[in-house]
Amino acid sequence: MTTRPMVTLDGNEAVASVAHRVSEVIAIYPITPSSTMGEFSDEWSAQGKKNVWGTVPLVSELQSEGGASGAVHGALQGGALTTTFTASQGLLLMIPNMYKIAGELTPFVMHVSARCVATHALSIFGDHSDVMACRQTGFALLASSNPQEAHDLAAVAHRATLMSKVPFLHFFDGFRTSSEVAKIERLLDEDLLEMVSEDLVSAQRKRALSPDAPVLRGSAQNPDCFFQAREACNSYYGACAGKVQEAMDAFAKLTGRAYRLFDYVGHAQAERVIVIMGSGADVTHETVEHLVARGEKVGVLKVRLYRPFDASAFLGALPKSVKAIAVLDRTKEPGSVGEPLLQDVVTVLRDAEETGTSPFAAAPKVVGGRYGLASKDFTPAMVKGVFDELAQGAPKRRFTVGIVDDVTHLSLPWDPDFDTEPAEVKRGVFFGLGADGTVGANKNSIKIIGEETDNFAQGYFVYDSKKSGGITISHLRFGPKPIRSSYLVKTASFVACHQFGFLEKYDVLEYAAPGAVFLLNSPYGPDEVWDELPVEVQAAILEKKLRFFVIDGYEVGAKTGMGRRINTIMQTCFFAISGVLPREEAIAQIKKSIEKTYGKKGTELVRMNFEAVDQTLANLFEVKVPAAATSMTRRPPIVPVEAPDFVQKITAVMLANKGDLLPVSAFPVDGTFATATARWEKRNIALEIPVWDEKLCIQCNKCAMVCPHAAIRAKVFDPAELGKAPATYKAVDYKGPEFKGMKYTIQVAPEDCTGCTLCAVVCPAKDKAAPKHKALDMAPQLPLREAERENFRFFLSLPEPDRTKLKVDVKGSQFMQPLFEFSGACAGCGETPYVKLMTQLFGDRLLVANATGCSSIYGGNLPTTPYAVNPEGRGPAWANSLFEDNAEFGFGMRLAVDKQAEHAAELLKALAAKVGDELVQGLLAADQSTEQGIAHQRERVAALKAKLAGAKDLQARRLLDVADYFVKKSLWIVGGDGWAYDIGYGGLDHVLAMGRNVNVLVLDTEVYSNTGGQASKSTPIGAAAKFAMAGKASGKKDLAMMAIAYGNVYVARVAFGARDAQTVKAFQEAESYDGASIIIAYSHCIAHGYDLSLGLEQQKTAIESGYWPIFRWDPRRVAQGQPGLVLDCPAPKTDVGAFMANETRFRMLDKTNPERAKMLLGLAREQAAARWAVYENLARGVDPAAAVAATPAGPKAN
Repeated sequence: MTTRPMVTLDGNEAVASVAHRVSEVIAIYPITPSSTMGEFSDEWSAQGKKNVWGTVPLVSELQSEGGASGAVHGALQGGALTTTFTASQGLLLMIPNMYKIAGELTPFVMHVSARCVATHALSIFGDHSDVMACRQTGFALLASSNPQEAHDLAAVAHRATLMSKVPFLHFFDGFRTSSEVAKIERLLDEDLLEMVSEDLVSAQRKRALSPDAPVLRGSAQNPDCFFQAREACNSYYGACAGKVQEAMDAFAKLTGRAYRLFDYVGHAQAERVIVIMGSGADVTHETVEHLVARGEKVGVLKVRLYRPFDASAFLGALPKSVKAIAVLDRTKEPGSVGEPLLQDVVTVLRDAEETGTSPFAAAPKVVGGRYGLASKDFTPAMVKGVFDELAQGAPKRRFTVGIVDDVTHLSLPWDPDFDTEPAEVKRGVFFGLGADGTVGANKNSIKIIGEETDNFAQGYFVYDSKKSGGITISHLRFGPKPIRSSYLVKTASFVACHQFGFLEKYDVLEYAAPGAVFLLNSPYGPDEVWDELPVEVQAAILEKKLRFFVIDGYEVGAKTGMGRRINTIMQTCFFAISGVLPREEAIAQIKKSIEKTYGKKGTELVRMNFEAVDQTLANLFEVKVPAAATSMTRRPPIVPVEAPDFVQKITAVMLANKGDLLPVSAFPVDGTFATATARWEKRNIALEIPVWDEKLCIQCNKCAMVCPHAAIRAKVFDPAELGKAPATYKAVDYKGPEFKGMKYTIQVAPEDCTGCTLCAVVCPAKDKAAPKHKALDMAPQLPLREAERENFRFFLSLPEPDRTKLKVDVKGSQFMQPLFEFSGACAGCGETPYVKLMTQLFGDRLLVANATGCSSIYGGNLPTTPYAVNPEGRGPAWANSLFEDNAEFGFGMRLAVDKQAEHAAELLKALAAKVGDELVQGLLAADQSTEQGIAHQRERVAALKAKLAGAKDLQARRLLDVADYFVKKSLWIVGGDGWAYDIGYGGLDHVLAMGRNVNVLVLDTEVYSNTGGQASKSTPIGAAAKFAMAGKASGKKDLAMMAIAYGNVYVARVAFGARDAQTVKAFQEAESYDGASIIIAYSHCIAHGYDLSLGLEQQKTAIESGYWPIFRWDPRRVAQGQPGLVLDCPAPKTDVGAFMANETRFRMLDKTNPERAKMLLGLAREQAAARWAVYENLARGVDPAAAVAATPAGPKAN
């Protein structure tokens, strides 16, 4: 009998493993949560891994999902076995080509990690709304419930499509299945060759377009024939379901795992049945087995093949005894009579009844419900709630489950204490911070247990869209049998909290079962930690009789060179005290895993990790738990008592991880949320914060300029204000003449700082007697928190300086209130300083159109919003449309603003006699190029409103509605390089060409940062990124030169860490230019692979090496007879290799393929030199086209 390996991997890898081995061409584009399927495929091809026919699949990243689907269509027509991976909006962009592929009866399988489609808000999490938008395309839809099924049915789909000629969309739940790590049996190449046999492949090849056997496809047809031709495919769809079952039977013969189109599980005479597909089917399966064992006549019908829907197979799978059916859909279709699966079931049952083919003595009742939207947890308790409703004499015809609907009252009640988990399953819950290594460590633990023991293992990881710096909760299960529990752990025998500060915010121990083990990463040792715990935590430990262990993971990390990455340390603790494996065996397996993971990166890294393991065991202590709670401190409120009502009642609940408890009535009906709520979050994630030495400070404000989170600020104020200051508040005399007699202060927000150190790094003021001491030094946060919290509260109470008196340079701009604060961006983020500066300069009149990506996640991801308001209540108005259309979205905003302003002027002129000529002329001819001019215009608008107040005249009332448009609005289109260089470039190019007064800010990290660091056309030569694992050989698109070529677009390239004054100047010039402008902003990123505390130095190296020349192109200069381009940096003085050597994305190629790395470095040098020559020519006044023509051709490589 064939022995197949048992491996531990997530659903995405399980599917990609099959798809890569049975494909020749893979066209991809990243989108969460499907991206890793493409990443795995690209990595495997880069490593030379072959498919089952002995050739390496060709993997290509396109500029969008629309482009990927076009490439797929072309590859299929060329006869190649082709696949792709996508989700959500990406899937919707593929729909036009899906119609074509299906219409041409082309065998093809696409794999979709089903994800919520953005409606009132974006969600990256899973449901079936994207897949259901494709049910009319002609694709077969095949659903999987867990990683093993996803692996198996991927193979079934690839066989079935070749047999039936119908293309397949194989889907599984995004996150719940795509990210679930589980132990599965991996199919061998021989298995796949058996499934995708030579005769099937040969038949596909014979359909390839070829001039040797020419045919035409894709004709245009007229009314006389289109309808008939469209019906010609019916027999193929009629036969498709049978072909799928044949493929399933062939798979069962190979592996012993049998699937059917509809799989029934439950009581043979069940009276109540749930019909469901996806991961919810496993939850229902587990619940049914539990209830049947207790004598209930219930069952579940799992839908495998949703399209084509086989009515006879469906009817044949249902027990004849069924009296009531609940059909559960993981999607919402507003306005429909029912969701898609429900409508199909009702249609089938009604057809059977009317044709006399129904197997039921009496027609069963059929009701429909929605569940699990956007990965809302779906539990056995909710399944039981549905079964309980079915037992009612008149169950709700339409319902929801898993939420509390107090508006339309559709929700079903359920008992949250109902539990089905087997006693033999061990469960663990781990609280961590994004990027602290907790999730990676737990994935590694699952792999060790799953692959080195006979146990089955499952892991699921809960985190928000922020990824780095947000809370993560890992849910792990281990047991002797396959685990179907596709829902979160409720009670655990092991609970770990890797961040001490979480105890103040979250009820970590609600997960702990009686007698569980509690592990805490604590700065306090075993003899002192008890008195530092909130009394609620002490009470829980005592009530549940927990065993309590502590370790100072960060101290061990510091001693062993691991820094803030505590993954190895906390993983060692888990194995040492959980009892999942014998301690010595577990430690040996951890070290084996370390060698496997880090061996290629050098022996020193392996040694450091080994030392961390050994030091962990020496620093792990069990706490002797006292007999009573002794703490004098209680868990503080989630938000301060002075927070607004909405924040207290809604935001605070979400911040406490209790958002599932909020009812429908709590939420805005249209997705509109108030801004300025991030100030209440107080994440408290910094281990160290900056401390200001006012005696050394030179008052340059650079610290405030570089702070990614607006957590350190400067202010000038009247000395009289100090009478109300806390005792520890620091202030000194202001040194400049512009605010003579005033006081100056630098203040940190201790609970909002992330400890990135950029402020301390940039500080130029050193103590000559002790050069390591600067005006800003980092110090432990905990002892400083209480005093600095009060100091920051006082700082906020100080009046903001008069903007009209501020000089708009680096120093002056940082006295302006930041209207973007405390975002969820990564510590040390290179993007947010630009966004913050934008709001400081223009925030009180700013509109932002934001592309989907990092900037939309840290800018608009609930629970809190970082865009803020000034004391007058003004601030940025922000909106996100889609990834691909942001430029057009912002352009539409500009059109609206211009039209409203135009209409206001028309109405004002019509009412001139009433308003008065002086005010009319003042409003229409106002100079709004300065802060003074803006302030004067606001005064005029206030005067206009006062004159029109109470007016009955229709025109006057209309003018009141649009009067604020007399004040100049600053519109900014913001997004990353993935948007600007790739998926949104076509729209961006068109908007720039239109000449309207829009400002574009491109936050250029050179990778798709938010989806995990994939290559874009901004990715430079020599960088290894996801989808470019072998190192990118093509040059980076020069977006700046493309914009300059229009001649009438203001263009700047900036790097705040290297030339902050040039950055501020570029923002001023761009906004003042009456036309299109674009600023391309260098943004260091965690995906670059180095300590971001060095981000500012790396920006300087980028400029000094010629990697990132900074400049400003201003059409106004050309009009004055001057060269349009001003180079703001000298000629390169260091080798571009010096820049590249600092970043892992370049260095990793030195280890994997040093010859290629050397070749690509040469090309990078050539390109840097060629581009510098172009800019230098432009700066001399050479015409842009001539400057490019005079430059040697760029480098080429394969």
